[in-house]
Amino acid sequence: MYESHYGLNSKPFQLTPDPEFFYASKLHKRAMSYLQYGLSQAEGFIVVTGDIGTGKTTIANSLLNEIENDIYAVQIVTPKLNPDELIKMVASKLMLPVEGRTKSELLEAIQAFLQTLASQGKRALLLVDEAQNLPLETIEELRMLSNFQQEGKPLLQSFLLGQAELQPILRAPNMEQFRQRIVASCHLAPLSREEMQKYVEYRLAHAGCENINLISNQAFDAIYTFTNGVPRKVNTLMDRVLLFGFLEELDGIDEDAANQVIDEVKAEMFVPENANTESFDKEVASVEKTKQRPTEFTPNGNKIEDAAYYKAMLGELVDALDDAIKHKIKLTQYIDKLLKQKYQAYVRLKTDKDV
Repeated sequence: MYESHYGLNSKPFQLTPDPEFFYASKLHKRAMSYLQYGLSQAEGFIVVTGDIGTGKTTIANSLLNEIENDIYAVQIVTPKLNPDELIKMVASKLMLPVEGRTKSELLEAIQAFLQTLASQGKRALLLVDEAQNLPLETIEELRMLSNFQQEGKPLLQSFLLGQAELQPILRAPNMEQFRQRIVASCHLAPLSREEMQKYVEYRLAHAGCENINLISNQAFDAIYTFTNGVPRKVNTLMDRVLLFGFLEELDGIDEDAANQVIDEVKAEMFVPENANTESFDKEVASVEKTKQRPTEFTPNGNKIEDAAYYKAMLGELVDALDDAIKHKIKLTQYIDKLLKQKYQAYVRLKTDKDV
């Protein structure tokens, strides 16, 4: 709608990850370098983590867009798959028949397919997005898939992309064998203020914008304060800002225009009118921290789904046991006192009889 008003040939801030608009910040360049390095190694695992909206999927799509013809790449976005479901999904992505086949039959079919690729001078790449949703045993199944080899060379390589919760999962005690196969890992952080401005300007220029002063520095300050430099949030807000500018017939976006849009977005997000962005962010962070508690594990490596709940139960159990022990001690002391009294009475009675 606003494209013609600003001389754009496409929408620069759509939410769907588009490798054509990939902007490589310092951290994104590093992550891409790790992925490319991993490809050159042709073995092991590459792990890229980052908060929601920091560009993990965009990096993955950019990588897939650039890979050579000798790599057969498949990508899966994982819900909470168990090991059997993972094998079925991988087989399905490799265009292998799945219906009516057992897990062992599917594994044989996958291995045969990978061997056929190798005989053609190709290799397979499995890119797993939202990997933090995978249970430990399913990640272990990925490691088992990496055991497929031919003439000492691995037939399948995997990249794991996930949110920050993936890190404690991989630190679990029984994940040592998996960790030893990680070639490189990287964590994506939000953009800095300077990087965010370059990110916005890059996308605008890539969409055909010739006005390098379309957005004022003060407007960029307001945008950064509200979005904290998270690319997805920047995309959402910038799309609204440009739409606002079109509707108001603005030639440029200044601080007032940016703040008007931010206030509208706050209202739609049910943020109190008098609340500043900092306090709102703290409230959101508090809610997210409550919703996304760190993943914890038992000594045997079993994932605890709701650690806080079990900690509370454990605390109540400890208090109950403590009360029970105190009661038993008092009861034991009382019985001991009664026994002493009875023994003393017995001694006196016996003494009187002897006399």
